[in-house]
Amino acid sequence: MLSKKIKALASQYAQEFIKVRHHLHANPELSYKEFNTSKFIQEKLSSFGIESDVMATTGVVAVIEGKNPSTRIMAIRADMDALPILEENDIPYKSLVDGVMHACGHDVHTTCLLGAAKILNELKNEWEGTVKLIFQLGEEKNPGGASLMIKEGVLKNPAPTKIVALHVHPVLNYGKLSFRKGRVMASADEIFITIKGNGGHAAAPHLTQDTILIASQLIVSLQQIISRNNNPTSPSVLSICSIHGGNATNIIPSEVKLMGTLRCMDEIWRYKAHELIKKQAKAIVEGMGAELDILIDVGYPTVDSEPVLTEQCTLLANEFMGETNVEETELRMGAEDFGYYTQQIPGCFFRLGVRNEEQGIIHNVHTSKFNIDERAIEIGMGMMSWLGVSVS
Repeated sequence: MLSKKIKALASQYAQEFIKVRHHLHANPELSYKEFNTSKFIQEKLSSFGIESDVMATTGVVAVIEGKNPSTRIMAIRADMDALPILEENDIPYKSLVDGVMHACGHDVHTTCLLGAAKILNELKNEWEGTVKLIFQLGEEKNPGGASLMIKEGVLKNPAPTKIVALHVHPVLNYGKLSFRKGRVMASADEIFITIKGNGGHAAAPHLTQDTILIASQLIVSLQQIISRNNNPTSPSVLSICSIHGGNATNIIPSEVKLMGTLRCMDEIWRYKAHELIKKQAKAIVEGMGAELDILIDVGYPTVDSEPVLTEQCTLLANEFMGETNVEETELRMGAEDFGYYTQQIPGCFFRLGVRNEEQGIIHNVHTSKFNIDERAIEIGMGMMSWLGVSVS
């Protein structure tokens, strides 16, 4: 039975790929700078007897053909960039790059796809169709590596009809997977605001445009866009996460900069919110006598797991893992550039449990102490392989 063979190989190769993960974790690279990671992936694939191509500078694409390659073409994607975070874990494979860390688990994703590549290639005489492997750059930073690879033709020659990807999930225990039909994650846009005015002595505010006060009014006012314009049944978040202005106790600065993010589950409301943010910012800032520069950098779209495909993947996961180990993913306001793929072809984005409270593996992604129960790698590479050969 093919599932048993995949499980056996995943178990056989688990320690080998845990070492792969250690190498990737210790040598993280930021978005669009994954040159050594890309080279490492290419060399690994070559050692498995798999040819690969480079796309969008550091992305890697490979194709494995089974029997009757044209009968079905399936894509599996993993991202590979790290984050600008200083790692605080005390582990032998701690990041060797100061201030850069695989804090979102992309080292795990890449490792699982490399493991799946080895398994799929060894079993290629036992399954039908073609599997396309996509090792993607730049998931963590606009415009998103997915958008760049799609522009360069990653979904062509051969053209997959479906795509799947996994993501580590630190709130889900090791040994579990989770799926969700339909909308899974939010869109994400970045907001940059600059308020300019005549600065001056803090004791004479009437001779200035108080950019700090204006910024304060604006930050509070912008929250009303969400609370009083958005349908409360449709989740939406507007967070101002950075404010910079001034460097003394008695000087009103001539400039204040704000940065933030808008997350939406409704693409129509998303763009309506853009206009409301600009209108509100202009009215408040100019109404208080200052000048406004505002940029809303349109980022990732929502991530949508196509219902029919996701139902099939869930049933396959039940078969591979057992129904008690497969759960429903909660709706999340985080964002992922996998959404660009799901705008083009049916996709399924699922979660890999990595939590182990007894071992203190409890920290969330994008934190300095994020880590995983590495037994999850065996599950991840096995599940990627199983979906690669089984999705119809």
